This record gives sequence, C-alpha cells and structure tokens, in this order.
Amino acid sequence: MYKTIGIVTGGGDAPGLNAVIRAVVKTAAGEYGMRVIGIEDSFEGLLGETRTRDLRPEHVRGLLPRGGTILGTRNRGQFVVRTNEGQLVKPEDVYREAITNLEKLGIEGLVVLGGEGTLAIAAEFDRLGFPVIGVPKTIDNDLACTELTFGFVTALDIATEALDRLHTTAESHDRVMILEVMGRHTGWIALHSGIAGGADVILMPEIPFTMQAVAEKIRERDRCGSEFTIIVAAEGASEAGGELIYQDKGDPAHAPRLGGVGNYCRAELEQLTGKETRCVVLGHLQRGGRPNAFDRMLATNFGACAVRAFAKGERSVMVALQAADIVTVPISEAIANIKTVPPDGQLVGTARATGISFGSPDEASYHTSKGTEPCV
Repeated sequence: MYKTIGIVTGGGDAPGLNAVIRAVVKTAAGEYGMRVIGIEDSFEGLLGETRTRDLRPEHVRGLLPRGGTILGTRNRGQFVVRTNEGQLVKPEDVYREAITNLEKLGIEGLVVLGGEGTLAIAAEFDRLGFPVIGVPKTIDNDLACTELTFGFVTALDIATEALDRLHTTAESHDRVMILEVMGRHTGWIALHSGIAGGADVILMPEIPFTMQAVAEKIRERDRCGSEFTIIVAAEGASEAGGELIYQDKGDPAHAPRLGGVGNYCRAELEQLTGKETRCVVLGHLQRGGRPNAFDRMLATNFGACAVRAFAKGERSVMVALQAADIVTVPISEAIANIKTVPPDGQLVGTARATGISFGSPDEASYHTSKGTEPCV
C-alpha cells in the first residue's frame, strides 16, 4: 500500500481540475490514510528547488466549484523539447532529476491530470520505473479510450450559450455570424455545440470544406426567407486541399498557434455572398470559470478511482469513462491515437438530417436533390 502519493496538473487548464484534486485528497486520506503532496507548476515543480505543498482534506474545502487549478499548470516545459528541426524529444536527464526529487520527497506514485501530451510525459516516468496513474483532461474530448474527458461538457455549455446569443444579433441584422471554437485536431466542441445551439453550418477538421459550399448554404437560407446564418468553426478546420490557419507559426523551436479560420471565412464569405459577416473567437473563455454539474461529478469520480487504482496496485493506466462505468486502460493505448469525429457517424448524420451543412464539396448529395431541400 502506498503511504504517500503526488498529484500534478499539466497542459491547458480545464474546468474540473480542482474537483479532481479535491477527490484525490479526500479519498486518499479518508479511505486509505495516504498522504498527498501537490506538485506546483506542473512537472516543472520537480526540477531544481522543488515546489510542492501538502494537501490535506482541510486544504481542499471549497474547491469543487472552483475553476482553474490551485497547483498551476504548464504546457510541456523542459520535459518535452522541440529541436530546431521541429522534432519533439524527451530529455532523459530531466526525467531522472524529477524522479530523484520525487523519491527525496517520499512520493511513491504520481496521479497525473492531463491530455495527450501530459500523459505522454507520465508514460515516460513509468517507463523509467516510477508508478503513475493518469486522469483524462481536455476540453477537446479527443483522448482515446474514454467516452468523455472532464472539462468538455462545460466548454460545450459555454459555446452553446455563445451561439444562443449570436442568434439574436444575427437575426436582428440579417448577418452571417461565425463562432470560432477550440478544436485543433478534432471537431467535438464544434459538432456538439453546433447541434445544441442550432448552427446552420459546422466546420471541423474531420470534414474539409469549400467556401463555395458554405456560401451556397447562406444563399439557400436567404431564398427560404431566413436571411441570417450561424456558423461554428473549429480552429483546426481547413478548406479542401488547403492548409491550417495559424495565428503565428513562430520559429521551429516553438509550437505554432492555431487560430484565424473564423476571420478567414468571414472575409471570403462577405466577398462571395455580399452579406455583412462577423466573427467571434471564443478562445480561452471555453477553459475558464466554474465547471458545470456534470464535470464536477465526472472529475470527482475520476479522482477517487485514480486513488483506488493505486490502492489495488495498478500503474501506467488511465481512468476512463466507458458505458457509464469508470475503468482503467493502459496509458499507452490512451495516447496512441487521438479520438476524432467519425464523418459518417450518427451525430454527423443527425446534423445533416436536421439541415446543418458541413460545407463539404459534395454537400448537395446528402439531400434528395439540389434545389429541393426544405427551408430550415
């Protein structure tokens, strides 16, 4: 039985991180008598002069509804380095130093909260002999082996509310309104919020689009008397045969930052349709603030089950939601591939059945015949 475990948060923040921390501490102390040490500033807190704090039940009171993470978080830091050629490497000496410091602190196992990149770092710790348990965190919901990641449903609520608000101003001014949401490689937020928020067009990485097809959807709505259009676009969406759009590509030693597809579409669609078009970039609002009830519940369940996994002697696994149960899966499987939206899946089919366009070149083939699609 472990006497002392550590907990670390990595990658981008997400609603529910503090709820996981709370559940880990309360379960570890209350059910197993374990001590919990929080690692500050993500894995960086394990290098040099370590930055840690004891976490006891009295320290986590009031955390359940609180956004962000009391431990702080970073994206990769020194544990993943990008070479001048753009390759990602994991310097083993950095990991060795961190493991030595963990042992000095008396920590016997580490609960790691993060997405694909953070859990890849966790897997490296385990490869070098230090036990880890992963907890899936990403608002993009793109981790394999789990049906949902905590933070996603809160981000979905925020995006849906934004679409609700854009509807009223779009309809009042007969405008095209574009909402750009997060989703680097996957369109889960765009798809779910687009359906829930009544979007007319959804653009996402899994289905390349053409501006001509999107413009035709706008014209079709005008012909039917709906002289406004709502478009939701994932930041990683791209035109068929085109490239991703970046805020800045930076130098090879730093990861480029996606963003700008919404404003690109705004300029193109104004030119193609002659309609006034506006773009709203939701950005980090999707990450901030209080987790909703579902994410609080899921995060609490994940945190408690992570401690139980350690107590049962498991290691190098991630807790996951499958068929309403929390199970454990190998971290290696969880990070092997990202979970993308199936273009021919049920949810995409439902969207198309209710009149939503994905701007694909063959969009018209999904309806009975061009020109006879019902007004929606």
